[in-house]
Amino acid sequence: MTFEKFFQTVSYAAVFCGFLSLWISGTLGFAVGGLFIGTMAAAWFLEGSRWQIAERPGTALIVLAIPLYYLAYKFRVFDFGNTAAVLPGLLSRLILTLSAIKLLQKKSDRDWIFVYLMSFFQILLAAGLSISSLYLAVFVAYIFAMVCSVILLEMRRTLKQLQKDSGGRIGSNDDDNAKPFRMRKIPAAAIVLITLIIVFAVPMFFMLPRVGGAGIGGNSPGVHTISGFSDSVHLGEIGRIQQSDEVVMRVRIEKNGVTPTDLHWRGVALDTFDNTSWSKSNSGKETRVKGDQELIQVDYATRADKLAWQTVYLEPLDSPVLFALPRAVGVQGNFPLVYRDRFRSLFFPTASERISYRVISDVSEPEPRELRSDRMPLSTEDLNYLELPPDLDPRIAKLAGSITANTSNRYDAAFAMESYLRNNFGYTLEQKAAGDQPLADFLFNVKEGHCEYFSTAMAVMLRTQGIATRVVNGFQRGDYNETADVYVVRQKNAHSWVEVYFPGEKAWVTFDPTPIAGRDLTGSTSGIVNRFNSYMDALETFWIQYFVAFDDQEQRSLFTSAKRSFIDLQRNSAVYFDRTQVAIAKWWKDVRGDNGLGTSFAAVGWGVAYTAAALCGLVLLVWLYRKVVKLKVWAWLRNRFLSKRNASIVEFYGRMQAVLASKGFIRETHQTPLEFAFELGMPDAVRITEKYNSVRFGEKGLSRAESEEIENWLQAISVED
Repeated sequence: MTFEKFFQTVSYAAVFCGFLSLWISGTLGFAVGGLFIGTMAAAWFLEGSRWQIAERPGTALIVLAIPLYYLAYKFRVFDFGNTAAVLPGLLSRLILTLSAIKLLQKKSDRDWIFVYLMSFFQILLAAGLSISSLYLAVFVAYIFAMVCSVILLEMRRTLKQLQKDSGGRIGSNDDDNAKPFRMRKIPAAAIVLITLIIVFAVPMFFMLPRVGGAGIGGNSPGVHTISGFSDSVHLGEIGRIQQSDEVVMRVRIEKNGVTPTDLHWRGVALDTFDNTSWSKSNSGKETRVKGDQELIQVDYATRADKLAWQTVYLEPLDSPVLFALPRAVGVQGNFPLVYRDRFRSLFFPTASERISYRVISDVSEPEPRELRSDRMPLSTEDLNYLELPPDLDPRIAKLAGSITANTSNRYDAAFAMESYLRNNFGYTLEQKAAGDQPLADFLFNVKEGHCEYFSTAMAVMLRTQGIATRVVNGFQRGDYNETADVYVVRQKNAHSWVEVYFPGEKAWVTFDPTPIAGRDLTGSTSGIVNRFNSYMDALETFWIQYFVAFDDQEQRSLFTSAKRSFIDLQRNSAVYFDRTQVAIAKWWKDVRGDNGLGTSFAAVGWGVAYTAAALCGLVLLVWLYRKVVKLKVWAWLRNRFLSKRNASIVEFYGRMQAVLASKGFIRETHQTPLEFAFELGMPDAVRITEKYNSVRFGEKGLSRAESEEIENWLQAISVED
């Protein structure tokens, strides 16, 4: 491959990486993506031909494109689905348009720089739009291609300048643009530069926090998740949500707390049922503001040994609900306040943002014997949890009475109802129950349904028996990923269950009447494909945790972990040295004979043995070192790097050729350097050529005096007629 072709290949690769970063963010449609790829292919085949756009028309098109896109933004020419996606959508298309025009144009070095800048803006824009871990792979490829492109561009400009300074003589016989180009050095140089950048940039990266919303991409349509969590939910909605594998959140339960065996990520609680849907009787919310502490307290903990710490990485939702294990008592996140309604549901200020937050939950519940003895009547403010539709099918109350006939307290009644629904009904995602009263159709005709029907049936039937209940919508545990130590919760894990109120204990207790088929929706972890998917989920989690959602909270967590590791290292080192010191002191007492003559001889013997072993180990290390030093690989590496160094110090011969070329003396291809020097009849040229041969082929370096001497000879040749 020629130098020019290699330069074009690497440059086009950098441009393609910029485009690909926008593509994976979901901002571009298939039509726009296909059009740009087609333009790139056309520009590649037109490089160097007369069909390329001239500089002036290309500049005119670029100047014209900017106001045209402004008008498109002003008059909403493009439909991006929602207002938040208009600006990033238009910016991405404008940048691609400018890049396409430049690619089709005859390009000078300045034009190539413009193309590189456009690809950089694409990468920068995609960083705010994408959360996919694929962006990391594209970004790494872009950095590699861009560094190579910049190096090659500078080499290209230097070569052109040398040709210009020598009147076109340099490279006229052995044109670097026409002969094969050795490509291995450029990637190696790029890797070295990238390594140095990473060494200096990574510490700075982790010192500068990002926000959880991922910049302008927080509202992008490519990452928007439809959750179905709102203040009113119709029967059948969760069944539709459960058809999707899209990730809703990733949750890590920290090891410094407890991990419940039955995980439910609580979302919203609803108390009013009208035969077809659930809603809230009171939509009011109270504000909990962050004070001097980072933790926002939303409730009071009853048992310190039953606290569960969770870190949640939540995808953009159409509702600002905060998910957590019941019962949340504290929230920590990159927001100034949270809202809590009377049903203990939590909300953050704005929806449709990607956020990360930590929650402390008190997962303790009263013991069954305490719940069985709770016979306190409901207060007036809790009577809404007993309300029923006026036209509720009377068969429902009759069925509930038969199920709870043999119970004498709220807990046993709730347990009996839960068992009855689990064991006598089937689970399906199909929407089978219908009519004006789908609950009655489910209980007496279809006898199959998804979790929403089971929770509704239990809540309503218990209310007919005077037991306060409410329905909760949230998610089940999800798939546990060992590699990332997180629960990956998807839309298919959407779930609905029941909370029963025990006024004497002032506790809402969770009951889940859904059969096991609807509560065991975790994916398989066996098999090569599933294992690969597990690793990809772990990579995605790492990317979101340390790149997308790396805020000041994660920064403190990282520094705390590093500090804890350093303290542990110090502690372990101190323990080791203390033990060593005690062992040496004990050995010395034995040597002195404090514990008898026999013990003294044994201690001396052990001392001699340990000393001999240490000396043998030292001798072995010296022997191994000498063996390694004598290996041929070191000589090969020394020669390899020495030859590169010598190649860099023989540039004086090229300078002499340039001076001679300016005087009309050009070496023929059949002449050796020394033959050419003798034919010139210039003693200084002969001396320089001899030094060149000595350094180039004799592997000898130049001293400072020799370098100064060569400079004097070159000066003499340049002034000689």
